[in-house]
Amino acid sequence: MGKRAFDEIMGAGGGSRSGARPELAALGRWLDDTPPGELRRRQQSAETTFRQLGITFAVYGDSDASERIIPFDIVPRVFLADEWARLSEGLIQRVEAINAFLDDIYGARRILDAGILPPDLILGNPQFRPEIAGIRPPHGIWAHICGIDLVRTGPDAFHVLEDNARTPSGVSYMLENREAMVRLCPELFREFRVAAVDSYPDRLLETMQSVAPRGTGAAPVCVVLTPGHYNSAYYEHSFLADSMGIELVEAADLVVDDDIVWMRTIAGRVKVDVIYRRVDDDYLDPLVFRPDSMLGVPGLIAAYAAGNVAIINAPGNGIADDKAIYSYMPEIVRFYSGGEPKLPNVETWRCREPDALKYVLDHLSELVVKLVDGSGGYGMLVGPTASRAEIEDFRAALIAEPHRYIAQPTLALSTVPTLAEDGLAPRHVDFRPFVLSGSKGVQVVPGGLTRVALKKGSLVVNSSQGGGTKDSFVLLDRGAQEQTQTQSMAPLL
Repeated sequence: MGKRAFDEIMGAGGGSRSGARPELAALGRWLDDTPPGELRRRQQSAETTFRQLGITFAVYGDSDASERIIPFDIVPRVFLADEWARLSEGLIQRVEAINAFLDDIYGARRILDAGILPPDLILGNPQFRPEIAGIRPPHGIWAHICGIDLVRTGPDAFHVLEDNARTPSGVSYMLENREAMVRLCPELFREFRVAAVDSYPDRLLETMQSVAPRGTGAAPVCVVLTPGHYNSAYYEHSFLADSMGIELVEAADLVVDDDIVWMRTIAGRVKVDVIYRRVDDDYLDPLVFRPDSMLGVPGLIAAYAAGNVAIINAPGNGIADDKAIYSYMPEIVRFYSGGEPKLPNVETWRCREPDALKYVLDHLSELVVKLVDGSGGYGMLVGPTASRAEIEDFRAALIAEPHRYIAQPTLALSTVPTLAEDGLAPRHVDFRPFVLSGSKGVQVVPGGLTRVALKKGSLVVNSSQGGGTKDSFVLLDRGAQEQTQTQSMAPLL
């Protein structure tokens, strides 16, 4: 990669832990003073607890099909208060633009009329759902829960890597990682004033209740819809439903009658007002999408179109996750906000464009190439670490179907000290903060999911590819008051 990675604890020069960035000197001392064996003992204790709690995920297609925990690293990642304030402003701006974009392309399509996006990129995209066009969700909010993946390349250099507006996962790890750190490393919370994240379930429930259809009443009934316990994120579905005090349901628990969704209970049917769905669009309603789906609720989209139920996140949001659409996000933000993006994209080549394709084919060994609809680290080429055969395979795929790919430079992702087999060593990280959009505004949760590439030199942080997680500390201003410490708010467009 050439350029040396910025270490978020040690600073640009890396070096010894005693030379940590001035604001994080106490963390450097903690790392120096805590023997590696003790760090490892605490880390293993956390992972044992996660396994006992059932905090596991399954890797689809894995030959042994066994569930596993995501490895946890004991060294936290830290954001200073001013860093977090700038990130929050950029995240709010971006999520507002995503909501405006979704509302527009399923409605008036002003952005297409203005020539900002090529119409075929939207209307011919598999993630665009024409069945949803003309339907407006309650309160006009589409992306209620967003996970915006960020990477850092320098002290003040943050970039958005991708947007997740369908069913972003990982928030349960954010919460469980924090609980483990408070239990195992209480001295760090005495040393640093860290913003709390444990209010997330309450904030999520408030967001769900706030977008209930108008006229619902003071106590809307909210549920979490799961595909079932075979899903890789089932623990999170169950965890969130339990934390919010609402029902976890599967398709068989719901029925639609006269465009109203009802939940079957032992005491009779109960009207459902808000559904936090963790089922993909294709399987959500067999009368509208895949007719062979056993995971969806027949008639659900009709009830949604009638305005009788809110679905979180809204059907059709996948178009905002598409990596080709991502490449236009700076233009999208400008179009809907009237201002410059506060969080830049990573430079991106759209392989559907002939000049971009030629550049990518000429520089495959230097670039990261991704499927526009890929996720989980699959369907991706990391040129500098790929074999000649892998590069040639991708070359053939690009020539055959260039519209399916984008390419980006291989960034020197920031590192954080991580407990490796031979002691502490720098490992690359990315970050997924969670942003909630309700009828009362946008909230940026003061923390998030830090994913870490545990293999030396690897840039792939996904759990399905061997990555792990860390707790993410957001430090508070010393003079800040508790009631203003844990959120950033802004009105929706």
